[in-house]
Amino acid sequence: MAKATIGEKIKKLRKDKEISLEELSKNSGVKKDLIKDIEEGEIIPSLAPLIKISRSLGVRLGTLLDDTIEEGPVIVREGKAGKVIHFSGQEDETSESHLDFYSLAAGKVDRHMEPFIVQVEPHKDKFKLSSHEGEEFIYVLEGEIEILYGKEKYHLREGDSIYYDSVVPHHLHTRYDKPAKILAVVYTPF
Repeated sequence: MAKATIGEKIKKLRKDKEISLEELSKNSGVKKDLIKDIEEGEIIPSLAPLIKISRSLGVRLGTLLDDTIEEGPVIVREGKAGKVIHFSGQEDETSESHLDFYSLAAGKVDRHMEPFIVQVEPHKDKFKLSSHEGEEFIYVLEGEIEILYGKEKYHLREGDSIYYDSVVPHHLHTRYDKPAKILAVVYTPF
């Protein structure tokens, strides 16, 4: 399962670099208990803590997400990526996935952007905003989404897009309790 694989990679990188849980927590700003739960596959993390952890470990976000390495271009036909990565929309604690990420560049070496097709499922959780370094581009393929961005709220429907700085606290979710599908491109500086 993807969440265990990501956790195992974090744990291996941390141990290879001789970094304790406490050090990684301090350096990344991610709670120690959250890192431990991610490493043990107990929770499904959001992108925000994964980006913070990857930067603290000195690796690209893709290093945590990829299974194989591709030197040349990566092609995904008809938007049908083979591997799905389940993320929550919450940074701290959750075991439910509301966002299914289909990577469109899995394995591409040294990439700086992470393009995904994301299936966004409705949920009734309290929306907690999170932030991380980088930028995001969102294009709505199907349905409608709502993005809380700082103190603003944006409603996007099919064909709409938004480009924003990820350092501003934000949260993306469906609107009207109906699923949506988006193209998301996440840029994280390395």
